[in-house]
This record gives sequence, C-alpha cells and structure tokens, in this order.
Amino acid sequence: MNAHAAMPAHCPALVLNADFRPLSYYPLSLWSWQDAVKASFLDRVNIVQEYDRFVRSPTFEMRLPSVVSLKTYVKPARYPAFTRFNVFLRDRFTCQYCTCPDDLTFDHLIPRSRGGLTRWDNVVTACAPCNLAKGNKMPASVGMHPAQAPFRPTVFELHKNGRLFPPNYLHDSWMDYLYWDTELEP
Repeated sequence: MNAHAAMPAHCPALVLNADFRPLSYYPLSLWSWQDAVKASFLDRVNIVQEYDRFVRSPTFEMRLPSVVSLKTYVKPARYPAFTRFNVFLRDRFTCQYCTCPDDLTFDHLIPRSRGGLTRWDNVVTACAPCNLAKGNKMPASVGMHPAQAPFRPTVFELHKNGRLFPPNYLHDSWMDYLYWDTELEP
C-alpha cells in the first residue's frame, strides 16, 4: 500500500478557545490534523468533534479531531495589532473612496509628507487609482473623503467583519461553533 495514500488528506481541526468560541474568524483558527493530534496527546485540548478518518500506528488507532477546544482560556487582546491586513479587514476590503474591492493599498489621510502618522486614525483602505489620484494632498483639497472615518477597531469588531467573509471550506462539524452573518454583504 502506498504510504502517501494512507495519510489523511485535508482534515484541519477548528480550534476553539476554552469558552467554545473560535480563536479567530479571519483567518479562521485552524490547525493541521498533526497539530491537533499532538495537542490532544499533550492534554492541551479537548476533542469536541471528530472526522470519520483515522490515524493508525502498530499499537494505536485514533479518529482525527475536526473540532478541538483549548483546556486553558486564552484571553484575546482587546485591540489588534496595526497591520495592513487588519486595516483592510476593518474597512471590509473595499476602497474607502470608491468602494472598489480590487488592487488595494492603504492611504494616509494626512499624507506622511505633511506630518501624517501611520496609525489607525490616519490610514484607510484605498484602491491604487484612488490612492494615486489623492497623492500627497489633503482629502478636502481634492474632494476625496473616506466613506468611514478611520478608527482603532477592537478585536470584536474585526471578528464581526471577518464573519462577512466565510472561507471556501467549512466542514459540517464546525457549523455549531461558527456564527456567519449571512444577511450582510461584504
């Protein structure tokens, strides 16, 4: 028998905090089947749901975990790190000037050349054409105002926005633990 064929294919485990909430929605908190099995053996997680697939050794057989919960609660940070990805997520992956979802960059409302800082309250998502059109000018001087004023989001706000973008793959066993807001559009 081919050893590669015996290996489980795509069987990630959804990782929940000790309160049974996902550690993150976007990206969805997933571990490889190997990491989930290792954490189980180290007694760091509870197996909540399992796949119909098994891993075997000469002396042991185990169903692969599809949902695990941490045994110790991990307190989420109140405020997320300032990153390009988190700015895009805050702004729902749309240009704040024209709502285009393509070719995204970020724009300093008060340009850096005019003393603007790279901070939550001065940066918005912008498509490359809008960013180029605004250049190093102030928003009022070119009539370009963001649809939403920039702000420092909480982790909760980013999770809420992350639920607007469900991943392509969601295993049936995960659905009781995920809360996708299907009524809102990204």
